[in-house]
Amino acid sequence: MVSIPMSALPLSDYVPGQPGDRFDPYVRLIRSLLPRTACVAMFGPAGELLWTTETVAGPDLVNIVDDALLSSRANPESAGQMRLLDGSIPVYLWALRDDEQQLLSLLAVVGRASEPHEKRSADFSFVGQLLAPAVECLRRELIAHATIEELAHTVGGLDKDLNLLLTQDSAGLPTAEAGGGDLQQLLQQTIEHLRASTGALLVPEKNVMLVRSADARPPDTQFWMRAHRRLLPLVQAQREPLILNETQSIEAPEAFPFRVLCCSLRSRTGRTIGVLALLREPFGDAFGARDAHVGEILARKATSAIESNYDPLSGLYTRPAFERRVNTVVADAKTTAWSALYIDVDQLHAINESSGMHVGDALLGQLGELIRQRLPPGAFGARISGDRFALMIPARVHDAEAFAEALREGTERLALVSAESRLPVSISAGVASVDSQATDLAQVLAPAETACKAAKDRGRNRVEVYQPSDASIVRRHADIGMAGQLREAIDSGRLRLDAQLILPFAAAESARPHYELLLRMTDEDGQTVGPDSFMSAATRYQLMPVIDRWVISHVIEALQPRAGILEGKALGFAINFSGQSLNDEGFADYLVKSIGASGLDPELFCFELTENATVANLARTEALMRRLRQLGCGVALDDFGTGLSSLSCLRQLPVTMLKIDGSFVRDVLKDARAESMVRAIAQLARSMSITTVAEYIETEAISARIAELGVDYGQGFAIGRPIPLEDLLTELPLPSAAGSEDPEATGEHEQITWFAGAAR
Repeated sequence: MVSIPMSALPLSDYVPGQPGDRFDPYVRLIRSLLPRTACVAMFGPAGELLWTTETVAGPDLVNIVDDALLSSRANPESAGQMRLLDGSIPVYLWALRDDEQQLLSLLAVVGRASEPHEKRSADFSFVGQLLAPAVECLRRELIAHATIEELAHTVGGLDKDLNLLLTQDSAGLPTAEAGGGDLQQLLQQTIEHLRASTGALLVPEKNVMLVRSADARPPDTQFWMRAHRRLLPLVQAQREPLILNETQSIEAPEAFPFRVLCCSLRSRTGRTIGVLALLREPFGDAFGARDAHVGEILARKATSAIESNYDPLSGLYTRPAFERRVNTVVADAKTTAWSALYIDVDQLHAINESSGMHVGDALLGQLGELIRQRLPPGAFGARISGDRFALMIPARVHDAEAFAEALREGTERLALVSAESRLPVSISAGVASVDSQATDLAQVLAPAETACKAAKDRGRNRVEVYQPSDASIVRRHADIGMAGQLREAIDSGRLRLDAQLILPFAAAESARPHYELLLRMTDEDGQTVGPDSFMSAATRYQLMPVIDRWVISHVIEALQPRAGILEGKALGFAINFSGQSLNDEGFADYLVKSIGASGLDPELFCFELTENATVANLARTEALMRRLRQLGCGVALDDFGTGLSSLSCLRQLPVTMLKIDGSFVRDVLKDARAESMVRAIAQLARSMSITTVAEYIETEAISARIAELGVDYGQGFAIGRPIPLEDLLTELPLPSAAGSEDPEATGEHEQITWFAGAAR
């Protein structure tokens, strides 16, 4: 039986003069058995008054009780004793013990003084036998009450343990200061729950040192910096929590001046990465098994939070954890200067390909350690993708630039050695101030990312600061925002095609009108956005293959309902696709299969590439063009005349059409060389049976001159402005229910040739 001191009883049970309902029956029983009883009182094991039937217990009675307690400790087998108060008042005393002989309380029954004519008060042996049943019942009552209180205390502690653990289960991931706001909350709750004076979460390899106190006093961080060097080896040496209740003394000067509970933080692989340490004052309760068990569970939860929010390779934040901390920085940026750094490791792919992924991973680990060692107070960072890092520095751009430059120089000195040789290491970095109006991580990092990309374009291994006056950087910055809008437009179906008329200059039998389809985007407000605004972003962020596939599938889907009307008319849809699609391994097969499965006549399509894209990947271009020609499609070169290898391309590739670059067409009336170029291209193409088209015909005068120079077709505002493709298609009737066509409608559109392409 484990006893609980009577001081733990509810207050109403031992207020002097108010013994409480539980003890009233015992008082009445004692008075009935011993009518001369004047007072009944109960004292705790330390002599403290627990309850009494009188409002005051005099000091003489307290002295008698103290002597009786000393006597009971010296003679625990004694049933009880009698003392005289003021020489004539009998006081009968019983030491009430539990079944393990632990003292619960001292019962004192005070009698009345004898009158001269009365007999002397009875001795203890008589009174003891008389009151023995009542005293035994009271003793058992106290034992039962102590047991109930112990169980309530234990259950209450378990409830608190469960509530704490459930709270931590439902807690989110770190959000605020170093190590995360919820890690701090977990540590604070652990300190309060386990009644520690101070606690710490220490993870040296991730640069985490969270220290909290139970009260408002600032924690002694210097002590923890010294202590963790001793605590880590101690917890690494054993699997179970470590309890050190022996405090520092002359005999053990190496001990801590506190009671200590240490629980190791172990990774998924079982490696000790840190420690959860709790301290109690030397005079506080010793740590026990329950404390260790709860601490161990909370240590596992802290480890899980740390591992899910810190990149295992670099030791920095993961992107989600970094994003949550950035949100607090943006709010703080209205009053405090913050700068963002965007870092890209130069040519990591080359290191991985030449020396292996393990060498590249080693580099990322060394760079992460270098960043963690050099981060100024309050700063934090993350590895946001494979070879890219982002840092937030509480400083102005000038100081952040100096930090970035020092980091760049430190990176050059990293020792990265492969099996073959020592490999050069460098980074490109961009720096920008944090805009307090930014709403998400992408907007916060966009200026710094733009400057970083400019650093790579300008030679790598350098630091660039975002400057609104730098045209190339500003363009990159605009592309970052536009790329997000373009992706959303693709996903939500806000792309469309407009059609622009292309007319022949001569009314020959083989000359038929065409239409070119121009790509447009609609923004969230319903406004039309032209290709000049989004094609740069699409090209820069490798979105062209997605757009090219959308154009192909959209044109086929739009024309399929009118396949019967279009068949046999030799109508052409020249669909422009990008050089990026040529580098897409699956694009050529996708294109050929889409045409073959469309049910449309392949002669309807003429696929168009810019001259520069063709030259950049000549072998793939030739292979795809020949497959398309075999299928029956036409192929064209756009912007012809601007490249350095125009004639070579023309000789090697099976093209059926040339589109003369608009820069020559615009200047044909005022530049003799431009006129000569247009005439030469027209004559060369005619000699090779290749059709020519002049773009950007803006006036009737230019149109007339281009026709005189021998060009076959013209396109521009002087000929026709773009209209929605859907409106144009309504001019073609759908087949009747029986599959027949309207003869008049067929004749009306016999001379219409369709020319579809994605505008650049």
